[in-house]
Amino acid sequence: MLLPKGGVNWKSAKARLPPSRAVWYFLTRTRFLLFVAVAGIIILLWRGLSGTAGEMQKFYCWGPAKSPMDMSANEQAQWNSHLQTPVIFNHHAPVEINSTTIQRVDLNPIVSTRKALANEERVLILTPLRDASPYIEQHFDLLSGLTYPHHQIDLAFLVGDSTDDTLAVLAMELERVQTRTDQIPFNSAMIVEKDFGVIVGQSVEERHGFAAQGPRRKAMGKARNYLLSTALKAEHSWVYWRDVDIKDSPSKIIEDFIAHDRDVLVPNVWFHRYKEENGKLVDIEGRFDYNSWQESETGLKLASTLDKDVVLAEGYKEYKTDRTYMAKMGDWRNNKDDEIPLDGIGGVNILVKADVHRSGINFPCYAFENQAETEGFAKMAKRAGYGVYGLPNYVVWHIDTEEKPGNA
Repeated sequence: MLLPKGGVNWKSAKARLPPSRAVWYFLTRTRFLLFVAVAGIIILLWRGLSGTAGEMQKFYCWGPAKSPMDMSANEQAQWNSHLQTPVIFNHHAPVEINSTTIQRVDLNPIVSTRKALANEERVLILTPLRDASPYIEQHFDLLSGLTYPHHQIDLAFLVGDSTDDTLAVLAMELERVQTRTDQIPFNSAMIVEKDFGVIVGQSVEERHGFAAQGPRRKAMGKARNYLLSTALKAEHSWVYWRDVDIKDSPSKIIEDFIAHDRDVLVPNVWFHRYKEENGKLVDIEGRFDYNSWQESETGLKLASTLDKDVVLAEGYKEYKTDRTYMAKMGDWRNNKDDEIPLDGIGGVNILVKADVHRSGINFPCYAFENQAETEGFAKMAKRAGYGVYGLPNYVVWHIDTEEKPGNA
């Protein structure tokens, strides 16, 4: 073919191209479109077959080359050796409770230990009151001096069958203490009011006379139980029973008692009586609480002869028990940490692990093994396997009740 003179140019090349209508007709023919589709499929297959083994896994199902039924034991072990299939042992979804009427209380973290300060264990101080207005101010002075952190202490009082101004004085003293801006206010305070119809008087003769002991102790047991059941909360680790008529006690008494790590622990209770002899004021140290004692054979034999509803009262000639009284033991000048086991206890000052009370050990308002209230509480605690102990040399000072001869 001869080239045009002067070489090839666009004009001459364009003249040699087929018409555009012919080109469009060729591109839209079925045979050409089929050819393009087949060529595309071949290219895709070629790319798949020529890829790496890792790339080929994108186009094949994951699994062994053989059916598990056709694999030998060795082949199955070899195949499974590289597997790390996640295992979910508890497939249950968490339960979500949104009802505002349902409350969860977990007592498992609440413990009573020697490390109460470090663990910030809560202490509940309980005091039953009846015609106690003369002693309340001094009671709060002693409470304010306690060295156990006050923000870890809750107070609760039961006022019942009072004929004086106990409730008003108590309310004013609580307000005085709780409105202070220093470290004296306590975490909380509660006043419980409940009358039990007690008719026994509060004079020394009436309170400590033999005939009054059974009804009086039963009524006191009921009052303690009402106060306990109302005030004890899930967060409390220790319960400290403290009478309002304590004259003096160590400021570290809570820490001192907690250090013994006993289920139930009481101190010795004495009193001061000042008399003038030969122109000098003499301090007579008297022994007060005869309700803390160790059982005797005489006492056990006596109880076996009594009706089950009779309440034994200590220190009265009507019942001879020959029990060993902690009040007649010890001396505050000796080692204050000496312990002795007890079978009965008084109620002036008691430290109890809260779980003892939660287990159902309370203050019987009936004759339990011929004892009631705190002595019945000690009997009940020991029956349940708890330890009851006293500190004969650790003295708490009670007010002088000027008891008459014949009353312990």
